Amino acid sequence: MLRADVGASLVVFLVAVPLSLGIAVASGAPILAGLIAAIVGGIVAGLLGGSPLQVSGPAAGLTVVVAELVNEFGWPVTTGIVAAAGVVQIGFGLTRLARFAQAIPPAVVHGMLAGIGGTIVLAQLHVVLGGSPQTSALENVIELPGQLIGLHGPAVAVGLCTVLLVLGWPRFAGPLRVLPGALVAVALATGLSLVLENMAGLPMPRVELPGGLLAAISVPLLPDVPAGEWGELAGGVLTVALIASVESLLSAVAVDRMHNGARTNADRELIGQGTANTLSGLLGGLPVTGVIVRSSTNVRAGAKTRTAAVLHAVWIAVFALALVWLVESIPLAALAGLLVVVGVQLVKLADMRTAREHGELVLYLITGLGVMALNLLEGVGLGLALAAVLVLRRAVRAQVRHEVPLFDKEHRVVIEGVATFLCVPTLSRVLAEIPPGASTRVELSAHYVDHAVRDHLDNWVRRQQQSGAAVVVTTQRESGQRGESGQRGESGQRGEPSPRQSDREPRRPGIPGADRSLQEARGH
Repeated sequence: MLRADVGASLVVFLVAVPLSLGIAVASGAPILAGLIAAIVGGIVAGLLGGSPLQVSGPAAGLTVVVAELVNEFGWPVTTGIVAAAGVVQIGFGLTRLARFAQAIPPAVVHGMLAGIGGTIVLAQLHVVLGGSPQTSALENVIELPGQLIGLHGPAVAVGLCTVLLVLGWPRFAGPLRVLPGALVAVALATGLSLVLENMAGLPMPRVELPGGLLAAISVPLLPDVPAGEWGELAGGVLTVALIASVESLLSAVAVDRMHNGARTNADRELIGQGTANTLSGLLGGLPVTGVIVRSSTNVRAGAKTRTAAVLHAVWIAVFALALVWLVESIPLAALAGLLVVVGVQLVKLADMRTAREHGELVLYLITGLGVMALNLLEGVGLGLALAAVLVLRRAVRAQVRHEVPLFDKEHRVVIEGVATFLCVPTLSRVLAEIPPGASTRVELSAHYVDHAVRDHLDNWVRRQQQSGAAVVVTTQRESGQRGESGQRGESGQRGEPSPRQSDREPRRPGIPGADRSLQEARGH
């Protein structure tokens, strides 16, 4: 078992290093902050978390939030926000609030990730093209044509090389597929950049690590928070805590589906993630979440216990301490190319198809576009508000349909859902389609019928009967039992229940007019 965990940890380590560096670049944080978060997340969340095979570290899902916090407060205050968010997560776990994270509509979560992915792609495309990203997705879109016109040759070559290798490696690597495509892409792109710089005299920006890993560790004792911004600070803490919690739990659920071992303890997972975030923030690292890319790699590589997640963090620490010179040779364009692929992978066509099948495609799109056009918190808030409106609309909506007869003279009107005064215009329009004197069956299959609907239906029944029509009004219970007995229970006029069935089946209370309409129909 230990041998399997060691092998899996090495594979995950090779995947985690370039991703951690790239996410730090996209977040606007010091490069080594990504490695600090990867080390702390792997060890602390690996030991304390509730998902044995989940691997934690910096995640692309929080890059937009962290970048906004760094722009607004600076890096030292951002690390304090990360530490405070970890404390909030521990509170979530201790109070057993993990189950409420599952109440967030999947379309909102997937739309949020798609918005984050689009924002990352638009920003990092500028770096791939040799320029600098703007401060918002809209500005990145506006500036992109100019960036395409003024291409910077070396950066474009390195960035495109990275993108093509990451995408093509799983398909064309053959027996070498055991090597992570991200690592191979960054390594070969780095080699290409060194050739272009040394032989063609074409230098390009590279990773800078002043002082090394130990020098990057900083404990924020008393961050300098601008006066009057405590509300924004609290909002940042809550945003990081919520997103990190939801992303970790979603990743844990996905990991559980990939193996047959112990299931995730959600509350313990939040306590582990919160502890890791608190320590990561205190040491100057990025926020930590459960990461599906590393976790799925861990499971596929044959990990058996949480030892694999812990060991992968140990290898990252050794790498960061002993091979700083190797990290500093990586061009920023290579990391940007890697992030472009990561961002594109966050926008999943399968999620769009699922949202469309459930009638929630608008919710998915509004959330994603809101994240890109506004910011992450406002985009998610917009998605949740729209979800509430859709739920309310579905809750009060009634379906009224008219089935026109073909071979007989009986029309059929079915009312389903929640029949309130809001559906009276639709009901009136449908009933108006039935000609005077036509035999009609009205099936009230609604969960609730209010007085406005009852009154409108009674008046219509009265008018139809005055024109010589036979009208039968049934409730949901009556329709179901009649369907079970087949047509044998009908006698006399078509669609009427037999006397025996009528005697043994009490009328459903609470629908005034229905019983009277039936009696009047029989009398006619």
